[in-house]
Amino acid sequence: MPALGFGVFQSSSAKSSVSEALRAGYRHIDSAQYYRNEAQVGQAVRESELSREDVFLTSKVLSYGAGYQGVHSAVVESLKRFKFEYLDLFLLHDPNGGKRHRLASWKALLELKAAGKLRNTGVSNFGVKHLQEIKDAGMELPSVNQIELHPLCQQRPIVEFCLANDIVVQAYSPLLQGNLSHPMFSQIAEKHNKTPAQVVLRWSLQKGFVPVTQE
Repeated sequence: MPALGFGVFQSSSAKSSVSEALRAGYRHIDSAQYYRNEAQVGQAVRESELSREDVFLTSKVLSYGAGYQGVHSAVVESLKRFKFEYLDLFLLHDPNGGKRHRLASWKALLELKAAGKLRNTGVSNFGVKHLQEIKDAGMELPSVNQIELHPLCQQRPIVEFCLANDIVVQAYSPLLQGNLSHPMFSQIAEKHNKTPAQVVLRWSLQKGFVPVTQE
């Protein structure tokens, strides 16, 4: 998994933004069914000069479209929209729906991984309780937990759980949605002759997180 991702949340022009991101050197693109731009992302990758294996593609399904059968159907639908035979990572987008629903959804993802439709499986916005449920059920733990994470939202309990259980922590909103006016960022940036954006991204990378920036 590349150390830096490019997210396309709320992107109505995902094809052009992903094409530009790939030209700039990004090799990790983060989409979701909720974003409604999987087809655009897939088109941008196919029209690039890169091979499919060179680009790490992620998508997600919300809890209301999950459940055992729902996840099986959701992955098939995503693959059709991307027009690829597999995805590198597929996440449960949120932990809503109750324990039985979460575990059934997770079981389905693991089956799809075993079938070769997914290279890796993970979750997003899961807390310690939700991951502990999977562990207690004796199931394979997620490869990834994608959570909001930056210097002003450090979420230490879930981060510590993930690191202790070899779960990669992906950080969404690593640039605080562009709100980098905190004096701390400016002071550190000035001291090291960097921009505030570079400072907060370096914080994520030094912590071992995988930041997913947004266009």
